[in-house]
Amino acid sequence: MPQATISLHNKEFAPYLSEDQLAAAVRAVAEQINRDYAGQKPLLLAVLNGSFMFASDLMKELTIDCEISFIRVASYQGTSSTGEVKEILGLQEAVEGRHLVVLEDIVDTGHTMKALLEQLQAKQPASVEVATLLIKPECLQHQLNIKYQGLAIPNDFVVGYGLDYDGLGRNYRDLYRAV
Repeated sequence: MPQATISLHNKEFAPYLSEDQLAAAVRAVAEQINRDYAGQKPLLLAVLNGSFMFASDLMKELTIDCEISFIRVASYQGTSSTGEVKEILGLQEAVEGRHLVVLEDIVDTGHTMKALLEQLQAKQPASVEVATLLIKPECLQHQLNIKYQGLAIPNDFVVGYGLDYDGLGRNYRDLYRAV
């Protein structure tokens, strides 16, 4: 059972999605990836910092042969997307001809994902798909094909399960939303 309310920096957050609800969403995404990539050995690209818990739990549910690597991009400051994408830690693996699955914690405006997908497509992979735990459909400002979606949520600012508010809150097992 999630804590009643948590306080991070100057904001209060109330329980939103439980650990069990998140786990069910992760399992559903894993089932789709297992089915779609049977026999293909995709390279999963986990976008740090936020996706680390999703990526870890997803890997435990995957039954296919796959590899994982970590990349880092950012477009958030505080509680809002800046719209400016900064690549912080680049891709080390050769991806030409590989099937890629980008793992993201949340797709909000889509600015970060659009820029990341453009950078990856330039490297000529066999395919690129996105798996996100959370998506905010009403916030999307770009036409993106997000094939694997855990849960659609409204335009609430959320923390927990890897998502943070200025560095805090990633460690919570449940998801909380700003009140």
